[in-house]
Amino acid sequence: MTDSVSAQQTAQRALIEQWLDASWMEKGLSDHSLSNYGRDLQQFADWLWASREQGLLSCGRGDLYEYLTHQHQRNISPRSVARQLSALRGFYRWLLREGRIDEDPTLRVERPKLGRPLPKTLTEADVEALLAAPDVATPLGLRDRAMLEVLYAAGLRVSELVGLTLTQLSLRQGLVRIVGKGNKERLVPLGEEALAWVERYLREGRPLLLGTATSGQVFPGRSGAVMTRQTFWYRLRQMAQQGGVHKPLSPHTLRHAFATHLLNHGADLRVVQLLLGHSDLSTTQIYTHVAQQRLKSLHGMHHPRAGNQLPAPESEQ
Repeated sequence: MTDSVSAQQTAQRALIEQWLDASWMEKGLSDHSLSNYGRDLQQFADWLWASREQGLLSCGRGDLYEYLTHQHQRNISPRSVARQLSALRGFYRWLLREGRIDEDPTLRVERPKLGRPLPKTLTEADVEALLAAPDVATPLGLRDRAMLEVLYAAGLRVSELVGLTLTQLSLRQGLVRIVGKGNKERLVPLGEEALAWVERYLREGRPLLLGTATSGQVFPGRSGAVMTRQTFWYRLRQMAQQGGVHKPLSPHTLRHAFATHLLNHGADLRVVQLLLGHSDLSTTQIYTHVAQQRLKSLHGMHHPRAGNQLPAPESEQ
């Protein structure tokens, strides 16, 4: 390695370190983010020097496009490329602000399209196995069964479930009044099955769990205190093991199942939006992709011509 090359590389590393220091002071980025950004920039600097024999300060938009093409050819994931481009944007905006360059080469360079990951969900058989897991002969099991029924029947967020109060519950009307994100209220029906379990729990299980304590919570934790999300998550994992449900599971998984199963059975997307408490329909639309996958699977299993080419029409004689 020549002295000029070594000096060039040292200068590039120093420039990257200066930007990382500035980013830490201005934005308070975590050590993990700084490490990733530093590595992304160093990779770009190495490629730039190896392919162009030029430094970071002389990079143009065309160089950036070629680098992104190079990453695509290496089968680097779109998410990783998007993170690299984010680092490059921050770096070159800083250089422009510092007067080290005259033009930002990242302008008008578009992020790769990532697509939204489909939420993991459970089949209806999975949900039935999970609901049947608690030992309802005990007050604790009865509480857990009622919580699962409400979570699945109403599609609640876990914070909404553990924070549910008696004043939010109307047994006569079969509704729960939920105060969700942004203090937005929504009324969600429970359905006959969930309502029956809640009524039984309130009659047989809750008084025994509370003892002499008092609480306004529908599902109190120890001594009547509000149950934490972590406690319910732990209970959920136990119930999944007991029910033989071995898929990755969280309280939000039942919310996903609620939405997906409604759509699978023909519910209108806007109704699901209202029940979930989504302010934007686009947030709810992710579930239509899950439902479509299920429909395609059912079509492939049961349609007589699924997966086969239709026969070509016979030519007219």
